[in-house]
Amino acid sequence: MIGWRDATETALYGPGGFFRQPVGPAGHFRTSVHASPLFAAALTELVRQVDEALGRPAELVVTDVGAGRGELLLALGAHARAHHPGLADRLVLRAVERAGRPPGLPAWIGWRTRIEPAANGVLIANEWLDNVPVDIAEVDEDGVVRLVLVDPATGAEALGAPVAGADVGWLERWWPLDPAEPGLRAELGGPRDAAWAEAVGSLGRGLALAVDYAHRAGDRPPFGSLAAYREGREVHPVPDGRSDLTSHVALDACLAASAGERVVHSLWTTQREALRLLGVSGARPPLEQAGRDPSGYVRALAAAGEAAELTEPGGLGSFAWGLQSVRMALPAGWQTLAP
Repeated sequence: MIGWRDATETALYGPGGFFRQPVGPAGHFRTSVHASPLFAAALTELVRQVDEALGRPAELVVTDVGAGRGELLLALGAHARAHHPGLADRLVLRAVERAGRPPGLPAWIGWRTRIEPAANGVLIANEWLDNVPVDIAEVDEDGVVRLVLVDPATGAEALGAPVAGADVGWLERWWPLDPAEPGLRAELGGPRDAAWAEAVGSLGRGLALAVDYAHRAGDRPPFGSLAAYREGREVHPVPDGRSDLTSHVALDACLAASAGERVVHSLWTTQREALRLLGVSGARPPLEQAGRDPSGYVRALAAAGEAAELTEPGGLGSFAWGLQSVRMALPAGWQTLAP
């Protein structure tokens, strides 16, 4: 048996791992990118706002971390070309993914295996941090917090050595476990903090955005949030490479890890509120439009349905958006949201 972090690393990113399969993540679960082109349109508007805030630099790099098969950048680039050609001419689009470059991906999308520096840029991490492998800790019958070990072939678990080193301090600050409650669990988020800090650090100026299911201090899941998905269904977590392995993100810890004099603003909000600020609304078009413009009414009605899915409070709208601006102020309007 091994720790969940090592097991997940191999299961997701090792040879033959889940994210290296030809079908890609879209064959197993539905994200906001796949739900509607409105999501990419909204992020294009966010990129436009950042471009304005930076004074329209000669080059603006948009980096998509955990890019899947490049779907978001494809849609974002197409939307920018159609609606903001002046901006599109200055965009440099970079997909960051540990799987190989998909065949047929346009040459105007770069493909990287690691995040590279950008003097001016927007970094988007849409459902990336939940797939950064972490260890799991559990309180045993004697009140000792121990690492959880797993058999990669079966998913069977056992308790291992007591948590030690930096993980002890991380738990004390971000996810304290009550020793009087055997069975309580925590996902040890130090690797995610480090990954996010590195991502934010790649920007000379600009905006970093993390979108994920997340929790904050005072609202941690008492037994953790480890889950697995395969072909659209939730399945028992087994780190054998056949399923996506995910757990919700302690996003407050991630944002704190990258805070410093370079980061001017940090903001946490919901996808529902963020998309509304970017012009995505689930409101139905007025019924009178059906009489004077039937085809337009049908298109508007379809868009409203897609927007409603993206902003649904119990679904995609519940995603947390963590934004950090680097050496720039947040674009106008964002300051109205709660920090």
